Amino acid sequence: MMPDDGTLAEAHSGGRRIVSLNNSWIIMNPGGPPTPDKPGITVVDYEPGDTTSIFLNLRVADIHACYQEWKGKGAEFVTPPIDRGAEIRCYMRDPDGYLIEVGQSTGLLHGKLAAKRPEDLPG
Repeated sequence: MMPDDGTLAEAHSGGRRIVSLNNSWIIMNPGGPPTPDKPGITVVDYEPGDTTSIFLNLRVADIHACYQEWKGKGAEFVTPPIDRGAEIRCYMRDPDGYLIEVGQSTGLLHGKLAAKRPEDLPG
């Protein structure tokens, strides 16, 4: 069997793309403003030069258990997990200071709202 070269699964306004690759998803997000789970942190779009704006996004089956285990092993989280409706997520920093998003999908969004990020939803 040949490896999957990746297939565009979703394209959202603002540049966010989701690519299906083998049995995984790669989420490419051009950035966004601070959110409750990363207060004071803005993720910026790539600009050529000597800077980077890339961070890793991991999905886990049980975010609360993962948070407790990793925190107990010394991981430095920005905030505890925050329920955002369609996902429960938090951010931690790697030893070099880069953000790593750790989240659990909840499957709570349906219909036309399913294509929107929680921060884009009313209320």
